[in-house]
Amino acid sequence: MLVASGLRKQYGDVTALHGLDLRIPSGELFCLLGANGAGKTTTIQLFLGFIEPTAGEATIDGLEVRSNPLKTKERVAYIPENVMLYPHLTGLENLAFFATLGGAADGSEPALMALLARAGLAESAARRRVGTYSKGMRQKVGIAMALAKRAKVLLLDEPTSGLDPKAANEFSALLRELRDDGMAILMATHDIFRSKQDGDRVGIMKQGRLVAVHPTDELSHADLERVYLEHMHD
Repeated sequence: MLVASGLRKQYGDVTALHGLDLRIPSGELFCLLGANGAGKTTTIQLFLGFIEPTAGEATIDGLEVRSNPLKTKERVAYIPENVMLYPHLTGLENLAFFATLGGAADGSEPALMALLARAGLAESAARRRVGTYSKGMRQKVGIAMALAKRAKVLLLDEPTSGLDPKAANEFSALLRELRDDGMAILMATHDIFRSKQDGDRVGIMKQGRLVAVHPTDELSHADLERVYLEHMHD
C-alpha cells in the first residue's frame, strides 16, 4: 500500500533523506523511530506530496505521489502532532466541515456522531466547542475525519507527544483497531515504548537513513531500547 523506492530529499548541500526503501502493506502499523532531524517528518511529507523528492518514488495504492497528487490524497489521512481545528466550532461541526471537503459518502449528523463515538469522543464533548478540548480529544476528531474519508492509509507525525498516559493508551487502541480493519499506518515517533506497544514493525532512522527494521514481536521493550541506543551511538 505504501512504498518508498530509492526515496531521496536534498536541500542544497544537506541531504534530509538518503535513498529510502520501504514497503508497508495494508493491515500493518509501521513505526518510524528516531530522534528529531532523523528524516521521519520528511518521509511523511514526501508521501503526502507536500514536498517533491530529489530522486526516487513514493507510491500509495500503486499510484506515484508526484504524478498523481489528487488521487493519492484521496486515499490518505494525516494526523500531525497537533490537529488543527476551528476552535469556535464544535467537534461535530469541525467533522462536518472537513467531511464535506473530503467528499464523505454520508455527512448526516447521525453518521458523523457515530464516527466520533467510534473514535472515542463522547456525545457531550462532540457538541462542545473545540477551543475547550484537550489534545487527546482533538486527536479523536482527527481519527473521525480519517474514518469519514474512508482513508486506506493513515500517516501520523508524533501523534502521542504530550498526551497523558490514559489518552495515549486510548489513542493507541484506536490505531490498532484501524490496523485490524486493514488500514496501512505509518507513524513517525521518538517514543520507544509506543513503537513496541503499537507497531507490527519498527524502523530506526538516523541522519536520513533507515538503519534497521525489526518485527516488534521479536524484541522486548528492553531489546528495542538497546538496539536503538546502539545505532544512535554509532
